[in-house]
Amino acid sequence: MRLLALVSTAALIASVSAHATFQQLWINGVDAGSSCVRAPTSNSPIDNALSNDLACNVAGSSSGVCSINAGDEVSVEMHQQNGDRSCKNEAIGGNHYGPVTVYMSKVADAKTAVGSSSDWFKVSESGLVSNNPVYWAVQVLNDNCGHYTFKVPSDLAPGNYLIRAESLALHVAGSVGGAQFYPACYQVNVAGSGTAEPPTVKIPGAFSATDPGILFNLYGSVSAYQIPGPTPYGNAAATVATVAWPTTATWDTSLQPSTVPTVVP
Repeated sequence: MRLLALVSTAALIASVSAHATFQQLWINGVDAGSSCVRAPTSNSPIDNALSNDLACNVAGSSSGVCSINAGDEVSVEMHQQNGDRSCKNEAIGGNHYGPVTVYMSKVADAKTAVGSSSDWFKVSESGLVSNNPVYWAVQVLNDNCGHYTFKVPSDLAPGNYLIRAESLALHVAGSVGGAQFYPACYQVNVAGSGTAEPPTVKIPGAFSATDPGILFNLYGSVSAYQIPGPTPYGNAAATVATVAWPTTATWDTSLQPSTVPTVVP
């Protein structure tokens, strides 16, 4: 009983000490900085799975629209404090373990589209990356200085899109309403000759507070995990390794800039 209390206390302390936001964008290795992000107004999470803020967070507007091509490699970048890109600090600390997902939405105008009214499709996901020992996508995110890289589906129809990156923290998710969502949206224009318009879901609406990947005991015996939302379009669904996950960064942290570009490249 005392051990459970200690775990609960530690989780509560962690829950208020290491919040974070997705802030910067990279396109094929080119740093677009914060030039096309709808920057969240704080690093606090969204804890209501039915809130309209679940789509793009409580965020300001942006006049920037980043240009990408269908098939490009895009990286989103998360940090605890606005503008702090140091790799000395975890991207999101305090044992905020859980999955990382990326969605996209085709919109008429990326600068004015309302995230909670948009139609979303998932393009990338990572959850429990290994169960021997247990290792989470957020830990991989931290290993890589907050960078999460995905491929834009090569057959997407051209046009304006929103990119929605999200980290879901499960450290206090053992009770309804405990899961912490950290979303942010980027404004992009996709060029290409594709025609694909993938099946979509609404956010909020794609999942609920009692879904098995949202109402979840992080401190129990974990061998599998169901990532919330639909399966990704254009990229493989996440799998769980049964051997130790490598902790060496795949992102070259020596290339991490200290400044933040604010002009669309």
